[in-house]
Amino acid sequence: MFIAHFGAGLAAKGIDRKPSLGTLFLASQFIDLLWPLFLIIGIEKVSIDPGNTVVTPLNFYYYPFSHSLMGVIFWSILFGGIYYLLKKRLKTSLILGVLVLSHWVLDLLVHRPDLPLTTSNEYMLGLSGWNSIVITLLLEFGIFFAGAYLYLKYTNSTNRKGTVLIWSLLIFLVIIYLTNILGPPPPEAEAIGYVGLSQWLIVGWGYWADRNRSAVGVLVNTKT
Repeated sequence: MFIAHFGAGLAAKGIDRKPSLGTLFLASQFIDLLWPLFLIIGIEKVSIDPGNTVVTPLNFYYYPFSHSLMGVIFWSILFGGIYYLLKKRLKTSLILGVLVLSHWVLDLLVHRPDLPLTTSNEYMLGLSGWNSIVITLLLEFGIFFAGAYLYLKYTNSTNRKGTVLIWSLLIFLVIIYLTNILGPPPPEAEAIGYVGLSQWLIVGWGYWADRNRSAVGVLVNTKT
C-alpha cells in the first residue's frame, strides 16, 4: 500500500487535534521510511520480478526487521513511547503507536504471503489484494479519500497558504501513486532505497500544510 497509509494519517487528525499532520504521516508511514534505509545498508532485500503480482513487480523476499509483525509491534511501542517521553500526551502516544501498527495491517490486505510474523522469516502472511487491480484501487483510494475527507472536515485553513498546501499535497499523492502503478518497473533494485527516502519530503509537506491550518473539532471526543 501507499496512499492508504497517508489516508490513515489524515484520518487520525479527526481523533486527536494535538499532533501535526507531519507527525501523523511519520507514524503511519514509519515502516516504509525505515525500509529504504535498511535496503541501502543491506540488512533487508528486494528484487524486481515483473509479474510477481498484478500491481507491483517488487519481490519483498527479505524484510523482517521493518515489516515483520514482531518488528512492527516493536517500532510502534518505541514510536509511541518516545513521543510520550517528549510530550507527556498519553492519548496522542497511543494513537501514534496504533498508526505505526496500522501499516502492517493495511499491508496485510494487499501483499502476497510475504509479510513475516517474526524476524526469523519463517511464517508469512498476506491476503494478495495486489493480484487484483480493482481491489487494490478500491482499498487505496477508499482509505485515502476517507482520510482526506475527515482531515478537511476537522481542520480549517488559517490563510490561503493552508488551502493551497493541503490540496496540492493530496493531488501530488494521487499523481505519484498512479505514476508508480501505471509506470514501468524500476531499472534496478539498488535505486529503490534512495527513491524511497524521498518520502521524507511528504512528511515535511504535512508539517508545512498543517502549520497553516487549525483544528475545528474531533471525530471522537475522549479525555486522558
